[in-house]
Amino acid sequence: MSSSLRPAGAASRGLPMPAAVPQAGARPRAAPGRTALVTGASSGIGAAVARRLAAEGGWRLALSGRDVTRLEQMAEQLPATAFPADLGRPGASGELAGHVLDHLGSPRLLVAGAGVGWAGDFTGMPRARIDEVVGVDLLATVHLVRDLLPHMVAAGSGRVVLIGSLAGSVGVRGEAVYSAAKAALAAFADALRYELGDTGVGVSLVVPGVVDTPFFERRGAPYRRGWPKPVPPERVADAVWSAVRHGRNEVYVPGWLRLPVRVRGTAPGLYRRLAARFG
Repeated sequence: MSSSLRPAGAASRGLPMPAAVPQAGARPRAAPGRTALVTGASSGIGAAVARRLAAEGGWRLALSGRDVTRLEQMAEQLPATAFPADLGRPGASGELAGHVLDHLGSPRLLVAGAGVGWAGDFTGMPRARIDEVVGVDLLATVHLVRDLLPHMVAAGSGRVVLIGSLAGSVGVRGEAVYSAAKAALAAFADALRYELGDTGVGVSLVVPGVVDTPFFERRGAPYRRGWPKPVPPERVADAVWSAVRHGRNEVYVPGWLRLPVRVRGTAPGLYRRLAARFG
């Protein structure tokens, strides 16, 4: 896949380029309107979020993902501007942020949906896959937020939505590194929320359980548990929109997933015994 992050061909025609307003030492801002950047938008949760935002209307959409063909198709349909990017590549998140700022101005909304997984015993996990999971699921998101957040703070409004995982709240057998990366993302969301205070910029963490997406195929192992049942990605997109619309700090999908998290917090010994027995 091309490493270029310039808006992709025909897809970029779905949205007119904003007029630049040069300022000393600053990037050009977009014309009036709300810009939203969604990563991981070529499939799964990210694609569902992009469709939901388009349906709500009023958003200038910037979509990023690794699958160039699917991303361009999505961008043409909505419409949106496509920025193909492999966020596992060092420096890609900074390039993505720079191109979005240059072409569309400062986003009012960032939905960080890009993510990868790996399933199996930790002792058999290749070092390269460790770096990939931590790099995409944690570091790329943190770097992207770091590049875009100052512009939101300067504007006095915005929201960052991070897509976490139940694995980051309770830990999941066979997904040690993925669980660790998502747990770090949850802590990052909390700490950042406290830091931002009354700046006008909010941080939401959306915590899905099992979602019916190609994620499991790509991680190398299908989902085999009989329970809980996978939910459609549109349900997660609904939760993202709820977080944006109502300024919610944390949303679990489905909502009952808060229960095992609370049990782990109030009775960790009991929770660990149950988890060891039932997985």
